Amino acid sequence: MNKNTVLAWATFIMLVVGVGLIALGAFRYNDIAGWGFASVGIGFFAIAWVFNALKGRV
Repeated sequence: MNKNTVLAWATFIMLVVGVGLIALGAFRYNDIAGWGFASVGIGFFAIAWVFNALKGRV
């Protein structure tokens, strides 16, 4: 595996975890904790976007 493949897998895993956290915030926790889960999920999306942007440049 080269560096681009590692970044691609990291991006995919972070997207899956982000979707899971947003789903937990939306469907499992309907109180204030749900907002926290959803915001962390959006943060995972942002980091995955950075990893995707780094592919081919590292």
